[in-house]
Amino acid sequence: MSGNLSTAGVEETLKDFWASRPRRPHSGRKIAGVAAGIAERYRIDPVVVRVAFVAMALCNGAGLLIYLLGWLWLAQADDEVSAAEALFGRGRSSTPLPLTVLLGLAVVPASGFFVDGGFTMVGGVLLSVGAIYLLHRSRGSLNRPPSAPEVRPVDTAESPTARVTPPAWDPLGAAPFAWDLPEPAAAPAPPAERQSHPPQRRRPRSRVGVATFGLSLVVLAGGLVASSYSPWFDAPHVIGLVVATLGLGMLVGAFRGGGGRGLMGLVVPLSVVGVLMTSVDFTSIGGSDHMGDVNAQPTTREQVLDRYDTNVGSVDLDLTGLPATGSVTTEVEVGIGSAKVRVPADADVVVTCHSGLGSVSCLGPERDGRNNTTTVDDKGAGEGGLRVELDVRAGLGEVVVSRG
Repeated sequence: MSGNLSTAGVEETLKDFWASRPRRPHSGRKIAGVAAGIAERYRIDPVVVRVAFVAMALCNGAGLLIYLLGWLWLAQADDEVSAAEALFGRGRSSTPLPLTVLLGLAVVPASGFFVDGGFTMVGGVLLSVGAIYLLHRSRGSLNRPPSAPEVRPVDTAESPTARVTPPAWDPLGAAPFAWDLPEPAAAPAPPAERQSHPPQRRRPRSRVGVATFGLSLVVLAGGLVASSYSPWFDAPHVIGLVVATLGLGMLVGAFRGGGGRGLMGLVVPLSVVGVLMTSVDFTSIGGSDHMGDVNAQPTTREQVLDRYDTNVGSVDLDLTGLPATGSVTTEVEVGIGSAKVRVPADADVVVTCHSGLGSVSCLGPERDGRNNTTTVDDKGAGEGGLRVELDVRAGLGEVVVSRG
């Protein structure tokens, strides 16, 4: 139902998670009991939770960051409050104060903003938060702490209150069988006597979205200025900071009545751009002012150019028409597209193939993925024939080197 996806439902789920958040048990723990506490709270296999933490740790430390935050904000089984809350004097925690401070300091490097590829960490944290939200929404009613009443709207239709007194029309209780009947409805007032009620005022729109958007512009401007002083503030890291700011604003907005929902239109495209920029080697893009396809079929060694390239398009280089002796060296570079080279069947070929994101088939089996680099030294028919030295690269696309 649409109500399950409403902002009020998101806010209630997040509040209920915080009110009944897991506690770190003393038994069954490997380090601090964060995974064991989550597994015990939602009655799932702790191995599954630990595998999830390890998987998220591969997202540039996102799993480590979530674990540290759980260590700080999830109380132990016998403690009054968590270690972080005890640091602010809200209750007693058995976690030593020096360890709490050390964990808080460890959150800074674990955030990933001082590690190359920090944007991937931001995506991992958002994915972790979404997974926790869905987990609590589906299994939050299980194994609830006794002191944590469920935060949910009151539905009188689902929980009717039994009548324990006679209705007003039977003050002597002469008809106890009818005590559970509702009171008779009052007669409607004549139309002339009905009072018009003033229209209800609409709740003012939250300013969280506007404030978050303004803060993200400040972060963007600050990142651009800082890029002149530090190489860390490159495009992927600045985009990661902006997306983190927008995500934080959306989270705050969820607790403030739904403000910031419009920020999703910025988070999604920026996330796509950030993932592409951290996953694809775009160093080859911009090395050429050419756009479009390049096709070449030289028949002499002198006709072979030192370089064939294009920013967007394909390069198709056919070297099968070259003489059977001598040597040639060339480079093929494509920003976005495909780079295909065919060499003579009996030539001595030394080739390096690279694709930032895509597939590589370099005189052998095809490999897919990110940052694929393969170097092959294939003698062909043996010494004394044509020697071909190649460097074939594509930022986003396929690289194929085959024999003709």
